[in-house]
Amino acid sequence: MPPADVAPTDPARAADVPGRLLTSGASADIYAVDDDRVLRRYRDGRDVTPERLLLDHLAAHGFPAPRVDDASGADLVMEWLHGPTMLQALGAGEMSLHDAGELLADLHRQLHAIPAPEGWRPVGGAAPGPTVVHLDLHPGTVVLTERGPYVVDWSHARPATPDIDVAVTALLIAEVVVDAGGDYSQAARALLASFLHASDTSPLAALDEAAAMRAADPALVPGERELVQDAAVLIRTLVELTARD
Repeated sequence: MPPADVAPTDPARAADVPGRLLTSGASADIYAVDDDRVLRRYRDGRDVTPERLLLDHLAAHGFPAPRVDDASGADLVMEWLHGPTMLQALGAGEMSLHDAGELLADLHRQLHAIPAPEGWRPVGGAAPGPTVVHLDLHPGTVVLTERGPYVVDWSHARPATPDIDVAVTALLIAEVVVDAGGDYSQAARALLASFLHASDTSPLAALDEAAAMRAADPALVPGERELVQDAAVLIRTLVELTARD
């Protein structure tokens, strides 16, 4: 596997059209390279070296994140993780909300046991903290493969403290709960309650910081920003109720 600063030899890199477009996210496009690999290409041209360093570090610690085969410029060639996302499995009735909440809490627990890699400087600078946090870990970023669950989309990852990561995940779910026009608010409430109950880390100390981070996210669509504070209030209420049990 060539180092990240070596010019890529993979034909998917050199081609103007890398392959079949699989999906597009807020910051990157995902293309099929072959049956086993995908190309993640950031549209802003960012250097993927920090993300490659992180994913290699996670692999060395046994965390279920995609294997990186090559990295250069704004491109990451990674293994193709076949399987539904947790969100798709929930929608199909293949996973219970209780189990999903417990799995999210367990993935946080595993991740937060991993120290941040030395020399890691993610895009946007480094937040203070000793451990790796994902900052976008929710049912849409967990892929349920035959080998078990894998966490994808590491573009927001930082060195920080576990409570900010738990708070962001709780907010992402709680925003669905408080969306009055949403079709999935009751299911999201059950998922949030399960996640908070199963988590070893309280989100409360970092909840204001997480809410400010969410509200400032330029990727939010109209109407989403207004949900953040109501979501934070709901989380405080549920944590207090759980503490009384």
